[in-house]
Amino acid sequence: MNSHQDFTNKGNILLVDDTPNNLRLLSELLSEQGYKVRSVTNGQTALKAALAKLPDIILLDINMPVMNGYEVCEKLKSDEITRVIPVIFLSALDETIDKVKAFSVGGVDYITKPFQIEEVLIRVENQLALRAAQVKILQLNAELEMRVKERTCQLEVANQELKQEIIERKRVQNQLLHMALHDPLTGLPNRALFMERLEQALSRSKQQPDYQFAVLFLDCDRFKIVNDSLGHLVGDELLTSLARRLESFLSMVDTLAHLGGDEFAILLEELKDINIASLVADRILKELSHPFQLSRHEVFISASIGIALGNIDYEKPEYLLRDADTAMYRAKALGKARYHVFDPAMHQGAIQLLQLETDLRKAINQQEFLVYYQPIVALSTSKIIGFEALVRWHHPQRGLVSPAEFIPVAEETGLITPIGAWVLREACQQLRIWQEQKLTQEPLTISVNLSVRQFSQPNLIEQIDEILEETKLNPFSLKLEITESAIMDNSESAKAIIHELKRRKIQLSIDDFGTGYSSLSYLHLFPINTLKIDKSFVNRLDKSQEDMGLIPAIMSMAHTMGMDVVAEGIETPEQLAKLKALNCDFGQGYIFSKPLESKLAVQLITEPLR
Repeated sequence: MNSHQDFTNKGNILLVDDTPNNLRLLSELLSEQGYKVRSVTNGQTALKAALAKLPDIILLDINMPVMNGYEVCEKLKSDEITRVIPVIFLSALDETIDKVKAFSVGGVDYITKPFQIEEVLIRVENQLALRAAQVKILQLNAELEMRVKERTCQLEVANQELKQEIIERKRVQNQLLHMALHDPLTGLPNRALFMERLEQALSRSKQQPDYQFAVLFLDCDRFKIVNDSLGHLVGDELLTSLARRLESFLSMVDTLAHLGGDEFAILLEELKDINIASLVADRILKELSHPFQLSRHEVFISASIGIALGNIDYEKPEYLLRDADTAMYRAKALGKARYHVFDPAMHQGAIQLLQLETDLRKAINQQEFLVYYQPIVALSTSKIIGFEALVRWHHPQRGLVSPAEFIPVAEETGLITPIGAWVLREACQQLRIWQEQKLTQEPLTISVNLSVRQFSQPNLIEQIDEILEETKLNPFSLKLEITESAIMDNSESAKAIIHELKRRKIQLSIDDFGTGYSSLSYLHLFPINTLKIDKSFVNRLDKSQEDMGLIPAIMSMAHTMGMDVVAEGIETPEQLAKLKALNCDFGQGYIFSKPLESKLAVQLITEPLR
């Protein structure tokens, strides 16, 4: 009976994630802690569930089909009934722009996947404590007002009681306010209090031209290793020790805040020289070079620091913290254990990246993509035996956007999955049309790249089956190209997928061979049809007559194992001649043709190559 009461009192949590495994794992872990958990897999259901029975808190994934987490949060905050529900974002996205967007739409916290359940529990408890504090204040206000009304006629008798209650109310409010504005682990100001003081500093800078301040954003470089290896209790002890060490050399007018996780922020005020911010960052890095003597361990840790210098051009304190965060990520990218001062060009780059992502999402909906085709040629006969399908993006304002620009963004955001599926469908449909037109007697194949994300999709085989059924293409005419990393990142699931592909007689190529793991062992484990030699190896063929690099070894190995070899990026007659002399099977590159639209590709099929 007591166990049930504890469970009820813990609070109601609504989990929103389109990945069933994530839902099941997190639901079980939270339920074990005494929370009542409801789980849904999409945004629409989440909105209905929240209205049907208001949860105490919502844990919300960002990347979901149809309605992403940002949109769900915006709808919750726009509804008078659900706007008070705290929303914590759970996401694999770890870029500054993702965090900024999460907080701008109304999120109260942001946890990066893969998460640690201890961190999730602490953050959930903190938000529930804040919510309880708000309810407590409202309750006290209501109770106090009721008592005042009831005892108006007995003022002389109740006057002393009323004074005592007012004092108690203020005491409780001060206590609750302190809890709401300070981090329970380190005792430092939290994000809310830091933003309040940062806003004051910004306002002061607009009124006093000589007033200078700066924001430092600090992120520990090796904290996850400490947490994973020594446990979260040691991690918490390290964070507390770090907080005390930072406090020891900061001025009384400065503000040190714990933003959550292993992130700290420092507001440096009344700077006589703005360069002092860099000197403080230098001192922090030197202080962190000394070990932390914890209760049972000696721990070394480093940090990356971003610096944003205050100026009157900033309209909101959030922008200053955002820019310091951006500079911190640049410091990490430059090698960690260092600081970097924010440059406005960095923010512009982040804005451009966000705009590119937005445009990509529109491009998918508005079908702005094209498929270009580059021929693959049999070097012994100079005949075209197939084409590689390559995606192109025709932006309505910018024209053709380079794949080198948008493919990495598509990979990072997961948009490569719907783009890749569309390319596969288009390419299969086009090859089927060419086959029906009987443009050549040669049995043409179509090669389509599968990204690492696509290859890891749980429904990949079903998707391919659907496309082949829809286009009526013979599976033997399809050749899927994957990278070495797609196999090696999860060899067990890769083995199952490749088995299913081979069972359907779909051919398989390893793209850019030699640039990834370059481990020959996996070639023995997987039934690969073709190795594609990367362009970087082919380019070396121009250097000297003797410099063949690894190409002869790769071709010998491939032929011994019954595989074909395709040389990519052939551009010169010298390269072509050497590859023919080495008995390379196939080639593709600008010496034959650049990637072409389907209409121009037809001409290559019907007209012999020169």
